[in-house]
Amino acid sequence: MRTVIALGGNAIASDDDVTIPQQKARIGELADAVGRLTERGHELLFTHGNGPQIGQLLLQQSAADAPERPLDVLVAETQAQIGYLIADQLESGVDGRVTTVVTRVRVDPSDQAFEDPTKPIGPYYTEAEAAEKPFETGPVRRPTGERAYRRLVPSPAPTAVLEIGEIRKLVAGGVTVVCGGGGGIPVVGERECEGVEAVVDKDHTSQLVASAVEADCLVMVTRVEYAYQNFGTDDERPIRETDAATLRTALEEGEFAAGSMRPKIESCLQFLDAGGDRAVITAPDALVAAVEGGSGTQIHP
Repeated sequence: MRTVIALGGNAIASDDDVTIPQQKARIGELADAVGRLTERGHELLFTHGNGPQIGQLLLQQSAADAPERPLDVLVAETQAQIGYLIADQLESGVDGRVTTVVTRVRVDPSDQAFEDPTKPIGPYYTEAEAAEKPFETGPVRRPTGERAYRRLVPSPAPTAVLEIGEIRKLVAGGVTVVCGGGGGIPVVGERECEGVEAVVDKDHTSQLVASAVEADCLVMVTRVEYAYQNFGTDDERPIRETDAATLRTALEEGEFAAGSMRPKIESCLQFLDAGGDRAVITAPDALVAAVEGGSGTQIHP
């Protein structure tokens, strides 16, 4: 079985602790699960988020007396850093090498996201600090619940993964690949590609990769073991087993939050629509059980 495992940025690092030892430790906790899955015949390919890491780079950049680096370059930096750490920590669990592919994704320059930036990234600011920033900011909630402000950037939909031909060849050769980090480096243009100031949602890029390599299963690894109905209410219930039609109805009825579970649900449905056999949403410590169908939110066509 060919399985794409999409590691959320917060599965690798938290916003308040983005040290290399901490990231190594979190990734290393997955090594046993990866080894067990490969022993049981799973071909694995990894994608990953980069939210905490790119936030740290933006914080360092704002504090440093140095030329500013654009967002596409920061995404490339975090791809290389996290990809190296994943390969280094998980290689012992697979048969062969783990290869990291720095990945670009094409976006449409006319995407409405460029006119309406909504993706919050980087450090938190007070209202007074936000008012002085040279970029657009918007209100958010800190993890502790207090109101704050963060930088808002465009998050256009990816339309193609430029390195997908090379990724397919590596996967066909039995290589475990890490790619699509942070949603991919956003570029525009058909032949002469140019990076743009945006952050692409890694869940949508993970779906494009999974469909392109003809994966059987797409696994979204996030903070929680399940997607929930009525999340955050007294009536919240884990969704353990469902089908695409039921989940699509819930999505259309506004069941899932835009900045949280919605892109994961959308990407899982797109993967199934493109011919995938199964999609899963789960937490890191339930990975093996979820891949084998015994835990997590199991979504069938």
